[in-house]
Amino acid sequence: MATFHTPMVTLSDGNLIPQIGLGVLRIDDEGVTPVVESALEAGYRHIDGAAGYNNEAGVGRALRNAGFTQGEHRKNLWVTTKLRDSEQGYDSARKAFDRQLGLLQLDYVDMYMLHWPTPFDWRSGETWKAFQEFRAEGRVRTLGVCNFMPEHLDRLYEETGEYPTVNQIELHPTWQQREVVAYCKAHSIAVEAYSPMARGADLNAGNGTIERIAAAHGVTPAQVILRWHIENGTIIIPKSTHAERQKQNLDLFGFALAPEEHAAIDALDGPTRAGHDPMTFTYA
Repeated sequence: MATFHTPMVTLSDGNLIPQIGLGVLRIDDEGVTPVVESALEAGYRHIDGAAGYNNEAGVGRALRNAGFTQGEHRKNLWVTTKLRDSEQGYDSARKAFDRQLGLLQLDYVDMYMLHWPTPFDWRSGETWKAFQEFRAEGRVRTLGVCNFMPEHLDRLYEETGEYPTVNQIELHPTWQQREVVAYCKAHSIAVEAYSPMARGADLNAGNGTIERIAAAHGVTPAQVILRWHIENGTIIIPKSTHAERQKQNLDLFGFALAPEEHAAIDALDGPTRAGHDPMTFTYA
């Protein structure tokens, strides 16, 4: 089996996060266990989950079965989970986090995230105080957010005096969110892309642009898009339930995009997101 060496991204607090992880959205609790097990076998050392995915127990079973809940294996694994939006708030976050650690069968998680800003029911400031306590207790290594726009990041900083280390946003060739990315870079916030291929829609983007670049390098269209993210310095969490595709999604370092190829993908940016609007959506 090929051995893949995933680059590490240094966060603003000094923690190192593997640049490629496995996303587990839309996999049921029973089905997620073999998916995570095969990813760990393939060499993934970054698993991205959430309470809102309703499969943390299944992820925990996989981590236990593969021997990644303690010892050296645990030290070399990055596990992210997220607070359910309905459980934002200081007291409710503390209760939720205890439950989530139990489901994951872990003593700590590497990153705990606010899943959505919920601007229509803003509780991020008070929730963040609980997050800071988890970090001080050694039960979380670093704190992040998902789907925060610049105005949400500004408000969080005003209320807490702190920016997150990571902002996980929808990001792919046809939805590049350049203003959000620029803001994050200016404030030393690492950008993490979910739906890095627009749930597969971008594989055929640009009237065959991605496919032509893939053919030139003898790789798949998915590998081309993921390589583009890697070259941009973005953390990525592609989802795949298939062992061979999981391996392909790690195998991004035997080729590089030519400047004109990278620019051609940059030019695919468009006005339509594949997912939900952060201003209106919530994970209940």
